[in-house]
Amino acid sequence: MKPIRKRIFVGSLAVFAAIQFIRPTENLGPAPGGADFIVKAALPPDAAQLLAGACYDCHSDHTRYPWYAEIEPVGWWLGHHIEHGKERANFSEFGILSRKKQTDLLDNAVDAVNHDSMPPWTYRLTHPAARLDDKEKTLLTAWFQRAADAAALPPKG
Repeated sequence: MKPIRKRIFVGSLAVFAAIQFIRPTENLGPAPGGADFIVKAALPPDAAQLLAGACYDCHSDHTRYPWYAEIEPVGWWLGHHIEHGKERANFSEFGILSRKKQTDLLDNAVDAVNHDSMPPWTYRLTHPAARLDDKEKTLLTAWFQRAADAAALPPKG
């Protein structure tokens, strides 16, 4: 190896090793509580499992991190996606949203699943549980729609 290439290689290796110590904050909130969509909508186990596998890693306070999240800069990239996903929709906070925001979140979720924009293909690539077939999409969107209809109703009492 020529001296300049060797220095570039060693320098790059040193930078790569150094960035491994700069970690993003992990999205590991407490166990799902009463405000969580799965709890609030009383989803049956099959629908809850679909939602958790396809949506919750980016749209809740409970991310399951893959092994490659430990390698920077991949961890930063994932952290950015999770942060952006939670800004758009956080199912862990569903119960504390206004009825209008609940309905909007669920209507957007139905559209995203039906148009295959969620989960994104980059996520489906490495997460087999997020690859929803037509039957699973129908089940999930039916629960979203049911919950949206319930959120649109005036409160009882």
